[in-house]
Amino acid sequence: MQTPGQPQNQNPVLTFEGRRYDLNSLPDDLKELVRGMQVADAQLRMHEDTLKVLAVGRQSMAAQLNERLRSIVPLPDGV
Repeated sequence: MQTPGQPQNQNPVLTFEGRRYDLNSLPDDLKELVRGMQVADAQLRMHEDTLKVLAVGRQSMAAQLNERLRSIVPLPDGV
């Protein structure tokens, strides 16, 4: 929970909805909720990054498809 640059002797602080809490003084069940939220946040970031990579890959494939289809005669409209 310690952030980079935070002095070693300073207790970790949870900032939630504009309020600050001494993380070490929270009950264990709340600490577990905080850890769960951190894991969920990390998973969301990972999946957002995966979606970005997939979108870029799909754009690349669409560009390749478009380029390759230029030499193919399309069917007439209405068929």
